[in-house]
Amino acid sequence: MSTYLITGGTVVDPSTDPDGGGRRADVLIENGEVLAIDTSIAKDDVEAIDATGLVVAPGLVDLHTHVREPGREDEETILTASAAAAAGGYTAICTMPNTDPVADSAAIVEKVWALGREAGLVEVLPAGALSKDLAGEKMADIGEMAMSAARVRLFTDDGRGVQDALFARRAMEYLRGFGAVYAEHCEIEALARGGHMHEGARSLALGLRGIPAAAEELMAARDIALARLTGCRLHLLHISTAGTVELVRRAKAEGLPVTAEATPHHFTLTDAALEDYDPMAKVNPPLREESDRAAVVAGLADGTIDAIATDHAPHSREEKDQELSYAPPGLVGLETALALTISELVEPGHLSLTQALERLSTAPARVLGLEDHGRIQPGRPANIVVFDPGAAWTIDATRFNSMSRNTPFEGRTVTGRVAHTFFNGRHTVVDGVVRVGAAV
Repeated sequence: MSTYLITGGTVVDPSTDPDGGGRRADVLIENGEVLAIDTSIAKDDVEAIDATGLVVAPGLVDLHTHVREPGREDEETILTASAAAAAGGYTAICTMPNTDPVADSAAIVEKVWALGREAGLVEVLPAGALSKDLAGEKMADIGEMAMSAARVRLFTDDGRGVQDALFARRAMEYLRGFGAVYAEHCEIEALARGGHMHEGARSLALGLRGIPAAAEELMAARDIALARLTGCRLHLLHISTAGTVELVRRAKAEGLPVTAEATPHHFTLTDAALEDYDPMAKVNPPLREESDRAAVVAGLADGTIDAIATDHAPHSREEKDQELSYAPPGLVGLETALALTISELVEPGHLSLTQALERLSTAPARVLGLEDHGRIQPGRPANIVVFDPGAAWTIDATRFNSMSRNTPFEGRTVTGRVAHTFFNGRHTVVDGVVRVGAAV
């Protein structure tokens, strides 16, 4: 394994300096680990990387990635999702279980985990399903998945909310014994069924059936109550409404073991993106009103919302290129999340760059219990992203490493571009180009 010396960059590590702006330092990587961080490191026989004007930070960690393998390899594979993640500065992704077959057994999660290791570009951490076939009726093989080679840490029926409160309680009680996380897609199906966008004045004007904010907020309130009852760690996926943000804020004030994530599209876009019936802007939960978007931004700013997650959801062109009411929800986000965060949160002054990196890296690593991610420290594996925070570029989906192109951000000019990514000391992205062969 090569030895690398990253010189002249600004090292920003939220795990050791959460309120700081970083420091100029060199970083020496040897045998897959960070060997030293110092103001000036001299060493022969290294591969030198000039990071002058660039930020050197812990590799990003995504709590919410759909890889589509097994079952829909025409939309995305673990290899292509890993390549997209590496290109976006990620060194770890947590993959959702709504594959075909569902990741509800040790055999499936171990397959996903093994394919991630084979790709060798990021750490692939499969989430396990809470219920068999995501049906919300019979509990999945939670114990086997938690004790498997994949060491599953997070369990969810993402794509569907758990509708049965008693099932949710029993699952939380069981998960607590493993120290695992119950992650919820907050949506009451009876309220959301048949909806295509946020329910409000705009859905009425467009003649589209809406999904009310209450569909999310009622389940969030229920699960917070169950977390209080059971003591289980609860993580709320892709929260999107002002009401849910306030519920999380109150839960944290009470000291409950509750965390939450928000996506770049929910802090960037509103339901106005659907005025032209654009299927690329159809997501679940739906894009909400401006007051909700502002509340999500405020929640990220004050730490109520712990993490920024992509909810990377690839779809084929044939599926997305049809009438809005027939198109599936979802967009790809691994390759645009960092830039959208800098453009929409850091540049306007809502978050400092250090705070943004904490939401993108250190906090999600903490939710997953990943000690080797979310920090840059001597003796730790070198999971690092090097990026230019001031580089402006235009999003062009045809250049994505992902197999899918479904993004509502096509043609948007953003700021912040990844130059290099290191995963366990492997130089997986060089000058913005993913090195698939070299990483294996």
